[in-house]
Amino acid sequence: MQDPRRRGSPDAGCPGLDVTIRVVRIKATDVFDYYKPNKCVRRVALRARGVPEQETDTAFMALLRKLGHEHEEDHLASLPGVVDLSGPDPAGRERRTLEAIRSGAAAIYQARFRADIELEGEACELVGEPDFLVRIGGGAAYLIRDSKLARNVLSGRHEGIQEQLQIYGLLFELAVGEPPAGLEVHSGTGDIVPVPYEGRADVLARLRKHRRMREVAPDAYEPVGWSKCGGCGYEDRCWGEAEAAGDVALLTLVHQGRARDLHARGVSTIRQIAAAVDDPAHRDYFWTGQKEPRRKDFVAALLRSAEAYLSNTDIPVAPPSLPSARNAAMFDLEGLPFSIDDLEKVYLWGVKVFGDKPSGYLPAQAGFGPDCDCEGWFAFLEVARRLLADYGPDLPFVHWSSYEKTKLNLYVDRFGDRDGVAARVLVNLVDLLAVTKASVVTPLPSYSLKVIEGHVGFRRRLTEADGAWSMAKYIEATESADPAARDAIVAEILAYNEEDLDATRAVMEWLRSLPAPAG
Repeated sequence: MQDPRRRGSPDAGCPGLDVTIRVVRIKATDVFDYYKPNKCVRRVALRARGVPEQETDTAFMALLRKLGHEHEEDHLASLPGVVDLSGPDPAGRERRTLEAIRSGAAAIYQARFRADIELEGEACELVGEPDFLVRIGGGAAYLIRDSKLARNVLSGRHEGIQEQLQIYGLLFELAVGEPPAGLEVHSGTGDIVPVPYEGRADVLARLRKHRRMREVAPDAYEPVGWSKCGGCGYEDRCWGEAEAAGDVALLTLVHQGRARDLHARGVSTIRQIAAAVDDPAHRDYFWTGQKEPRRKDFVAALLRSAEAYLSNTDIPVAPPSLPSARNAAMFDLEGLPFSIDDLEKVYLWGVKVFGDKPSGYLPAQAGFGPDCDCEGWFAFLEVARRLLADYGPDLPFVHWSSYEKTKLNLYVDRFGDRDGVAARVLVNLVDLLAVTKASVVTPLPSYSLKVIEGHVGFRRRLTEADGAWSMAKYIEATESADPAARDAIVAEILAYNEEDLDATRAVMEWLRSLPAPAG
């Protein structure tokens, strides 16, 4: 079996590391270098040095850009008297922005500001291009407003949006001579959400923090993480370096904080963990109790995870709690998140029975009409009703992670539960991810289905497809006016969903085949 842990490889050399940054230029959007896809100081430092990135664009990212542009265009159409400054001439846009403000334009689209500021003794050029300036009252009283697909822009998940707006506020104040009348976000819900302007001193403090991140050494420690690094332009580079070093962060049980703690103690590699546990220098970290010292609760699992990784073998820890029924239905959903669809819609309910009496693939589709969400739900209830009648009321519905349970409860609340079918399915659910985590420690960096299925030998035909791909395909089908093209796209989505079901079954059978835990 090939080593399934392989994530990427470090670049052979890095020509960007020796580049001297002669002109410090900070755009308001640069703050997202830290926040997207997840918080990472190293990404900020690498981008500031112009280190080349791997390709990260996907069909899903293209979909988000398209939806974001449409969201912005819809808001633009709602504003009267707009001066449109969009175009390729930066200097001209800066000049025309100030002219439009002085002339009292009702609204300005794609304004541009630039200012020379000093950050910690260094001259910096600061640039920002807010989507909208909206005039209120008299004089130069303008609201700065940006359109975003995010629906809860004040949550901690969207700190970058708030920081970007603060920079716009500072640039406006420097250009006009007075603070903006307010900062706002035209959110994904269509609401106008106010964001308090923090003022010049606080925004400059934020910029100084960003400047310090840009100056961090590119080889400074930053823990990798499967979900953290996914979609980053330096994913292969950083993951490859972590693998070459055998870094502690490669273990699924080592969260970001613990990885930093271990590095601070000099325990940077997986091979060092076992000895460190019994090293008196680290006793306070791994042990508790004075009279009767014992290892802290996390230590046993940490040691098993290190052993599994170093030996590249699975370590069974408990018999898997799997259904004993002669037949079991694999169950997987495809849905749009709240950030894309107001309803948080499930567009495909996929079921397939394996065992003594296997079924074919049984998809229940939401379709594309105005009542498609309701139709898809009741189509699924009918599929489930027939299965419970044919296989008995205790037929297990095996799924991966909590998504299916969450959406079943959501749809019961939304449309009701005809004949109590969903209630029965909920009772019969088996979360195979939870079973896997409880029964075996793997040498893998993640417990995602894609990672586990490859480890057990399952191979997909649609190798590039994933949940984000499915969503992008569904949106593409929704917008297609060609019935034949739509049918072809839907066929791809169904094929991907069926492969998810086949993969779930493969992992379940692998769990059944595991040897009994030692001891």
